[in-house]
Amino acid sequence: DFRRLHAYRLGRTRQALARSELGALLTFDQHNIRYISSTVIGEWARDKLIRYCLLTGNGEPWVWDFGSAARHHRLHAPWLDPTHCIAGMVGMRGAVSPRAGLFERAAREIKDILVREGVAGMPLGIDVVEPPFLFALQKEGIEVRDGQQVMLEARVIKSADELTLLNMAAAMGDGVYQDIFEALKPGVREIEIVALANK
Repeated sequence: DFRRLHAYRLGRTRQALARSELGALLTFDQHNIRYISSTVIGEWARDKLIRYCLLTGNGEPWVWDFGSAARHHRLHAPWLDPTHCIAGMVGMRGAVSPRAGLFERAAREIKDILVREGVAGMPLGIDVVEPPFLFALQKEGIEVRDGQQVMLEARVIKSADELTLLNMAAAMGDGVYQDIFEALKPGVREIEIVALANK
């Protein structure tokens, strides 16, 4: 039940946030973004720090993504407020120079949301971040603290849905390893094993 899974994860995050001294969480780690927003756009985005998600107190998740992905979330993620799915792009880990001003614009946008949702005077927890984004947030007067521990606290207790998904993923991995074990023989090339594993 993916709606139940989303509600559980969002609830766990809100509980962990409420127990912290933070007013909001800003996440760039793909696993944390997926945990809060139930959105993912593929493994290619894992190390680019291009997507980010903001959650304030009892507010609803905000997700910044490539324009096409943000539109996709608005159309196909009804558990999210469509106005909270925003097209955005910042540094791509240095590929875009900080001189372009994208970090400053994003920091102002985040500050505006923090003000509107009543947590601008509280610290903002971040899991991982590009230094220019951190500096831009600080320039806006935002106190930045470690948010990763809050996310780890939220994610530590798994629901029945999460355990089911973990067992399914492990079973699929076990099945592939069994196929590889059975195919391994003298003379079999690595490319043949790779092809088998990718079936």
